[in-house]
Amino acid sequence: MKNKILVEIIIPKIDERYNLFIPVNKRVGKVVLLINKAIFEMSSGRYQISDTVSLYNRETGEKYDPNSMIYETNIRNGAILVLD
Repeated sequence: MKNKILVEIIIPKIDERYNLFIPVNKRVGKVVLLINKAIFEMSSGRYQISDTVSLYNRETGEKYDPNSMIYETNIRNGAILVLD
């Protein structure tokens, strides 16, 4: 799985954490959409899909630019991200 990395996603709105594989060759904005859909399904609808959320690095607080490719960011295997 060279084209995917495993990250932990924290969802403050529902106070949950999920481990997900995300593609490295997609833009952050596209990955946020994919994460939105996955969390909606895994939470049995408790999390409502939103187009106004952003992805943040938990340790640094950095907000990722939706136009950046995942491989251009500091997101690596084991990263802890926040979707808020």
